[in-house]
Amino acid sequence: MEAGMKTDFDRVVGEITRNYISDEVFVAKDNRRLPGRSNIILLIKRLRSLMFPGYFEEKNFEYADAKYFVGNTLNSIRRELGQQVETALLYTKESHTREQIAAQAQEIACHFIGRLAEIQAMLLKDVQAGFDGDPAAKSRQEIISSYPGVFAIFVYRMAHELYLRQVPFIPRVMTEYAHSRTGIDINPGAEIGSYFFIDHGTGVVIGETTKIGDNVKLYQGVTLGALSTRKGQMLAEVKRHPTIENHVTIYAGATILGGQTVIGANSIIGGNTFITESVPPYTKVSLKAPEMTFRADPPQENSNEWWDWVI
Repeated sequence: MEAGMKTDFDRVVGEITRNYISDEVFVAKDNRRLPGRSNIILLIKRLRSLMFPGYFEEKNFEYADAKYFVGNTLNSIRRELGQQVETALLYTKESHTREQIAAQAQEIACHFIGRLAEIQAMLLKDVQAGFDGDPAAKSRQEIISSYPGVFAIFVYRMAHELYLRQVPFIPRVMTEYAHSRTGIDINPGAEIGSYFFIDHGTGVVIGETTKIGDNVKLYQGVTLGALSTRKGQMLAEVKRHPTIENHVTIYAGATILGGQTVIGANSIIGGNTFITESVPPYTKVSLKAPEMTFRADPPQENSNEWWDWVI
């Protein structure tokens, strides 16, 4: 390495090293580490196999072996989840002893396991909502195996349970993994009722303090967001996102903002609308159709004027 290049190289090494020392975000505290993202993704895959057996494995699922499969999978989930929760708590709860954190992690893992049958029942309702609401769907099996909205909702329902127990890091890693896979961004803190379906899905955003009732359907590009986040961390724990009551349909591209905004039950929100105020129940909201002007005398073929439309 030439002398000038080495001097510059040494300078960069020194500056980056100093950055490590100056900010704790770069270096684990007291040799503590964060939960492993790959471990959390593996946990999601095991949970999906448990919730929908036979869909995502190479071998067929046999009902004769159901008890063994469920017991073995639950043990694996409890063990791995307990380890990852313990790692997350160790990183954030410096005043607690390792014994206290280990006990809390196991309690959280056991509570989570105890909730899985109820979550599975909710997921089956979500699948049914997808089948009932999409005439292109050929079967519930097709929805489970191929619809991105169902995968995003499945991951959200798992992550939400851990969010409710104030588990750090893991719930957000889970939902961001689903986000990267589907383009659907559901914060684990959102409250979502039963029989929920996201059709197509790409570009959907559901913020942390959103509340969604039962029998709600969203289409692609819907944003349920905050009206303003300029105050940053001062808004933590404040309701920033809208409330969507029961039996509401929100069409593609609609944006609904604000913690005080309530979309009343049995309402229909049209595509590309922008809403920052509450909507009463049984209301249809839509944009006026834009006025279009078409020229009656189209130019000759290959003319440069062909694209000179007035809209």
